[in-house]
Amino acid sequence: MATLQGAVDALSRDPALRITAVSPVYETAPVGGPEQGAYLNAVIAAECALAPAAVLKRTQGVEQEFHRVREVRWGPRTLDIDIIDVEGERDDDPVLTLPHPRAHERAFVLRPWSDIDPDAAVAGRGAVRDLLGAVADQELRRRPDLALRPPE
Repeated sequence: MATLQGAVDALSRDPALRITAVSPVYETAPVGGPEQGAYLNAVIAAECALAPAAVLKRTQGVEQEFHRVREVRWGPRTLDIDIIDVEGERDDDPVLTLPHPRAHERAFVLRPWSDIDPDAAVAGRGAVRDLLGAVADQELRRRPDLALRPPE
């Protein structure tokens, strides 16, 4: 939880990125990969004056700030910041695919995103609220005992 809060704080220090919403925290089972423990997940929304590639560079910098460790694809990691959507933009760039290519398949993205933006949509896939039905079988538990502080 301290790492999640630290990531929100670190992102908010960038004057070109203004966090506008922070979702509730959810505990989720891992999707794919080796056997591992549960994750804590949240979604933030932001207004940003940066190009998507610059946002990616910034988020990767924050991951490094928190000593991101990921030794196995889809394995345990200390922090993973994904860029899910940039104003509905679609881009097949292999470095930064928009929208995130698996966002529509992941309850741990869709549920918290829906919490902060009930009208959200995944470009080319549909409304987040409609996509949630297809992932209803994925383990997801809201953690009301944990809350991220929005930037001041």
